[in-house]
Amino acid sequence: MPNRPVHFEIHVDDIERAKKFYGNVFGWEFMDWPMPGSEPYIAIMTAPKDSKEPGINGGMVKRPSSSPRSEQGSNAYVTTMQVENFDTTAEKILKEGGKTAMPKVAIAGMAWQGYFLDTEGNTFGLHQVMDKNAK
Repeated sequence: MPNRPVHFEIHVDDIERAKKFYGNVFGWEFMDWPMPGSEPYIAIMTAPKDSKEPGINGGMVKRPSSSPRSEQGSNAYVTTMQVENFDTTAEKILKEGGKTAMPKVAIAGMAWQGYFLDTEGNTFGLHQVMDKNAK
C-alpha cells in the first residue's frame, strides 16, 4: 500500500460560514460525521462518490488554536496519509525528528487516526484503515 495523501482537513473558526464559502465556490457537499466526546466533524465530499476524476475528500473541524495572521504562512490545511501500520509509521516519524501533535485515537470500529509535526513544524495526519477492533 503506497503512503499517499488520502484526506485533508480545513481548520475553521465558523463551520457554517466555511461550509457556505466552500460549497458556493467549489460546489463541495458536506455531511455531519459525529465523533463522540469531541467537536463536530464535517466530512467534505469534493466530488460525487462514483467520480472518475483524481482527487481526495476531506473534513472540516473547529480550529483548535488562534487563526494565523494574514501576513504569515499558515498551517490551516492538514493532509493525512493512509498507512498500513500506524504504530510502525509513528516510530519512523519520531526516529526522524518528528513529534506527536495528537496521539493515536480510534475511529470506533473503523480506523486509527493521529497527528504529528514534521521537522519544520508542519502538522500532518496518519490514518490506518480497516481495523474493526479500533475502540
